[in-house]
Amino acid sequence: MSTTNKFLVGMFDDDQTLLKAVQSAKESGLKIADAFTPFPVHGLEHKLGLRATKLHTAGFVFGATGLTTAFSLMAFANAVDYPTNFGGKPYFSLPAWIPIMFELTVLFASVGMVIAFYYLCNLYPGKQPKIVDPRLTDDMFALTFDITGDNEQSSKITEFLNKEGAVEVFEKDI
Repeated sequence: MSTTNKFLVGMFDDDQTLLKAVQSAKESGLKIADAFTPFPVHGLEHKLGLRATKLHTAGFVFGATGLTTAFSLMAFANAVDYPTNFGGKPYFSLPAWIPIMFELTVLFASVGMVIAFYYLCNLYPGKQPKIVDPRLTDDMFALTFDITGDNEQSSKITEFLNKEGAVEVFEKDI
């Protein structure tokens, strides 16, 4: 059984109007559920109060794992499991391993960051997107407010959105 929430959606036709509406909503104490834009809007994430991503930390952890894996496998294979003397070269030849360690660091970091991104964004194969309005991918901007079970808040938010320059305001079950 899937649960749906009721959202009030305010559609805007200009990114600056959207930014002003977000600022006014924060000052009024309204809780914005999400904002949708067809292109990145500079400063929107700061006005919404979104925290910084931790994806770079995941990249470092996965890269360090790749480096450690490459070093451990080569050290074990060349110095412990099958030590072979090739032309008097040492068993533990770190300079010869640097290119392979670099490549595995890059491979683990890139694949790991893609997997972490999909996990953090809750993306997976076969997931059906919840589309608020098809115009959001073209030329419209939207602010959504969660109004599940709160009808008196709905009229207050509708009045606020109309005052802030919303082109259209409607309710949507998502």
